[in-house]
Amino acid sequence: MIDLRSDTVTRPTPAMRKAMADAEVGDDVYSEDPTVNSLQERAAEIFGREAALFVPTGSMGNQVAVKLHTKPGDEIVIEERGHIFNYEMGTPAVVSGVIVRPVKSSDGSGMLTWTDIEPALHVDQPYYSCPTGLICLENSHNLAGGSVMTAAECRMICENAHSRGIPVHMDGARIFNASAALGTSVRDLTGECDSVQFCLSKGLGAPVGSVLVGSREFIAEARVWRKRLGGGMRQVGVLAAAGLVALEESPPKLADDHANAKTLAEGLAELPGLSIDPEKVVTNIVIVDASAADLSSQEIVEALKEKGVLAIGFGSAIRMVTHFDVSSDDIAKSIAAFREILAK
Repeated sequence: MIDLRSDTVTRPTPAMRKAMADAEVGDDVYSEDPTVNSLQERAAEIFGREAALFVPTGSMGNQVAVKLHTKPGDEIVIEERGHIFNYEMGTPAVVSGVIVRPVKSSDGSGMLTWTDIEPALHVDQPYYSCPTGLICLENSHNLAGGSVMTAAECRMICENAHSRGIPVHMDGARIFNASAALGTSVRDLTGECDSVQFCLSKGLGAPVGSVLVGSREFIAEARVWRKRLGGGMRQVGVLAAAGLVALEESPPKLADDHANAKTLAEGLAELPGLSIDPEKVVTNIVIVDASAADLSSQEIVEALKEKGVLAIGFGSAIRMVTHFDVSSDDIAKSIAAFREILAK
């Protein structure tokens, strides 16, 4: 099967498997796992932060950050298609007691500007307004088709937010994809944010895990909340070892994934009933509108599966994500599968 459902479906590389087998381990709840400690130190170094924390999932990393930056009754401002709002099961309300104020990006890119954000803020408002406690950004933006935010755009938001006493968290699940697309280091892309979560198990291809980075004080408290949420792990160096390999070896490979995504988008743009602008595909996510096709998106997805291609339907659209287990030949076969299905 050619699996384009997500970049989370990758298998560990031989180098990752060897590192996992050879990993030196200890009890991470006591901060005694040397491989986990090495991963955290390396992540902090790459992002130019004081400290980092290895967490089981990106959702946990995001929700720990939301908890630490806010207090019950606050609002968090986020783009309306943001992962924290749409795919983390209402956890900001359940765990942190905050509500989400979704904001539409004015240009449709999924990337908020300060002009988009400012009208949604509640700062020094009457007491009956929920105060804005946090702004959450996402780079690259999943549901917006992998769009990216530049360092300058992020810096402008952070500077304005901080001048009003509002922290900024970056959901950087695929921040390394944004880095590869923009030719800008992850450190520069996130430097002004108060905290950043990034996934090892998406574009970077590790089997498990994400990392939360921030100040030393912030990460110390994050460790407490990781434990409260059930994320305290023991001899987890066997997983952190794969993360270390992913962190060092995978970023240079992301350009190939992006090239494959562009090729896929260009091929689909030529097919009847499908609509996509290949110029807007800049990372590894391809979302094609199938509303004009004779078949529904779900019918197309089912037909693709019969031809050995896995994708995901999102309403009238279909999402596909390239990764290092997908070759250029796989892309050609996937386009051919679409062509056969739509021709019928």
